[in-house]
Amino acid sequence: MDTPENVEHYKARLLELETSMSARAERAMAAGKGEFIDIAHDSGDASVANEVAAEKFTEAEIDSNTLSLIRAALGRVSDGTFGKCVVDGGAIEAKRLDAVPWTPYCLRHADLAAPVPKARRVTL
Repeated sequence: MDTPENVEHYKARLLELETSMSARAERAMAAGKGEFIDIAHDSGDASVANEVAAEKFTEAEIDSNTLSLIRAALGRVSDGTFGKCVVDGGAIEAKRLDAVPWTPYCLRHADLAAPVPKARRVTL
């Protein structure tokens, strides 16, 4: 994993992901804002528009969080620590990096960073 060719492969992939994720987050944020602009004067339409806007803002937040992780991984590429678990410095499995190239954790320590799912509010 430590070979310069492998690191360059992941760096290129991370740069592509950074570009696409940044554009996705911007589109989701714009779509959410657009829902507020296009709200009809009917309270039912406004409720639906608010729900759609909330979903778009949630998408933008998730994309923004992933973008932060991608940029942190690019920082690890720059400082020479990419592919090493931040917990114990051991190698991160190649299959894991292929699936989630921005991960700072090996499979053994991945549970430490697993986010607790937020409860979704259900509306009718």
